[in-house]
Amino acid sequence: MRALLLLIAAPLMAQQQTPNVPHAGYIYPAGGRQGTTVEAVVGGQFLNGASEAYVNGAPGVAVMFKRYTRPLTPGEANDLREQMQKLNAQPARTAEEAQTVADIRRKLMEFQRRTASPAIAENALLEITIAPDAVPGPREIRVGANQGITNPIAFVVGTLQEVSQPPSKVPPAYNTVNGATPPQRPNPGKPAAPQLIELPVTLNGQVMPAATDRYTFHARKGQHIVAAAVARELVPYISDAVPGWFQAALCVREASGKELAAADHYYFHPDPVLFFDVPADGDYTLEIHDSIYRGREDFVYRIHIGELPYLAGIFPLGVKAGSKATVEAQGVNLPSRQPLRNMRFKTPGTNFIGDAIHPLPFVVDVLPSTGARETAARRDKAQRVKLPIVVDGRIAQPGASQYFRVDARAGEEIIAEVTARRLESPLDSVLRIFDSTGLQVAVNDDCEDRGAGLLTHQADSYLQYKAAAKGAYYVQIADAQHNGGPEYAYRLRLSHPQPDFELRVVPSSLNVRAGSNVPVTVYAIRRDGFTGEIALKLKDAPQGFALAGAEIPAGEDRVRFTLAVPPNRVDVAMPIQLEGHSEIAGHEVRHIAVPADEKMQAFAWFHLVPESAWMLRVVGAGQARNNIRAAAEKPVKIHPGSPVQIQVLVPPRFNGAVKLALNDPPEGLTIQKVSPAPNGLSVTLAASAGTMKPGMKGNLIVDAFVERPTQPGARQATRRQPLGAIPAIPFEVE
Repeated sequence: MRALLLLIAAPLMAQQQTPNVPHAGYIYPAGGRQGTTVEAVVGGQFLNGASEAYVNGAPGVAVMFKRYTRPLTPGEANDLREQMQKLNAQPARTAEEAQTVADIRRKLMEFQRRTASPAIAENALLEITIAPDAVPGPREIRVGANQGITNPIAFVVGTLQEVSQPPSKVPPAYNTVNGATPPQRPNPGKPAAPQLIELPVTLNGQVMPAATDRYTFHARKGQHIVAAAVARELVPYISDAVPGWFQAALCVREASGKELAAADHYYFHPDPVLFFDVPADGDYTLEIHDSIYRGREDFVYRIHIGELPYLAGIFPLGVKAGSKATVEAQGVNLPSRQPLRNMRFKTPGTNFIGDAIHPLPFVVDVLPSTGARETAARRDKAQRVKLPIVVDGRIAQPGASQYFRVDARAGEEIIAEVTARRLESPLDSVLRIFDSTGLQVAVNDDCEDRGAGLLTHQADSYLQYKAAAKGAYYVQIADAQHNGGPEYAYRLRLSHPQPDFELRVVPSSLNVRAGSNVPVTVYAIRRDGFTGEIALKLKDAPQGFALAGAEIPAGEDRVRFTLAVPPNRVDVAMPIQLEGHSEIAGHEVRHIAVPADEKMQAFAWFHLVPESAWMLRVVGAGQARNNIRAAAEKPVKIHPGSPVQIQVLVPPRFNGAVKLALNDPPEGLTIQKVSPAPNGLSVTLAASAGTMKPGMKGNLIVDAFVERPTQPGARQATRRQPLGAIPAIPFEVE
């Protein structure tokens, strides 16, 4: 038997071994009105053989696949030019030949205007039908292709009349990457005439490089016009753009061209909201462009404009489950200034209050709650509270703060956690704890919550403090920027530690070859010092699905494991669920893992963006399991500085042709020796004492593949045919 080759692979090599995963970069238009049918273009990559589409979310939306197109290659473009030249050289052409020439010209024009980014170069055309009673709000759309399903992209169901510009293509001279400002137009010429619209309306468009989209509307004196842009919410992160998304800017001009109102953000939100009080009857123009005049097909926007109700803030931000709530609303064009009374929520979780244009989150908690007193503005006037409690308050004036007194025993742990920015409040909180003498004993400004993947400024505060002595302790909350106002609301949890966890499973779309394994990553978001092990299980999965290495070790925040699927092909994508189990304070705690995608922002930062469904597609012809696996099921014991052997079993049918590669191995792990062994091979690993610390646990992920000869004359003599990962191999560093 030929020796099997084990390759140590860097993450880049691991990516190269991965099949071309279908990717969706944008959908346009990114929404439609209830009771309508919309043709939408999905721009993406590796969509070869696209023939289906899926929708997740509330009912009332159906999607049908219509057509797949890809850019011409340079060779195909040359062949078309030659064909057109021959047809044009003929003295007479039939109607069919004339149509062929017209089609070739159209294809060549598209070739000249192809996008510079391969990630959005291919197109899938979808027909999306929205029921009249469809619940307003976002849905998730995925496209199915030969290699599986794409990541989800947002499509929004609206309630207003919609106007959509035709799909756009970047002009060749401006085909730059997103991180660059396009070149100055040598002859800018006269801008296109504004499009005439009638309010209220939702506008759909794509911003192109160095371009501004313009819309003219008629308004009456005294109207309060709201123009709310939705751009970054549609495509949260664009990896090759700075600051990492389409940064929209809005303005309104009068007929003479004078600017009357402008906005390029809304509090901490990148998407701008413009409020415009109409000074006189007449025509006005709304403009939208990128703040630094970039643009590309995935710079997609929706603008809701009209004398629309806009909910700017609510108070309080939550309530105890089962309690009645009276909620005060702030905003523009609201139907009534009266509070929303007798609202009752029974189930803990996050609900949304308000209209479809800008609903706001409202938390239903299990802890008792109380309101903050206005008199608690000084330490000597601190509001006395008893743990556990959630205080609903707000920093009503710039520079103000509020104090709460907690009586604690020596060694007693106190948790102080602010939830404000995560509930759409502009408050940038800072927490301080003082002892009975006035000495500051703890402080925190910002605390990152990986569960809040759409926030780029983590502005909520968190403290865990152990009382040094028996006595009174004072918790102060303020705004770090010394801002304030009725919208600067917060929820302050004061309690003993309540250990718990959340889970994020990545990616949200899995594509697995029949009979093989696929690596999956799960992140644990640990709360209040919880450090225990978390066992992972599939919930109500079909027969034949299995996990290997599915446990997050104690103290670890991440694990990679493998999911095996049965050998038969499945022709549709299916939703699956992953559940985490752990014992906390003598009780079993279970949580469903929230599907997410790890997105890169502006070349550098990574975020876990939550999605609504974890979808799996089994691809490829039915085949038996490859059954390449580690001989032992127990964790591999790794001793830094000493070698350790792993026995890998390989079925005889592979005839020694299989090769293996470590997929993103732990830093410091290297191959010392590879040798043939009965039924497979023996691999000797060595671990660096400087990087692999005792107590470290996890899984080794190993990809299997075979190399097949290519056609004569190809640039490479062989090509890799992936077999999938082998079952995860647990390890422990001793």
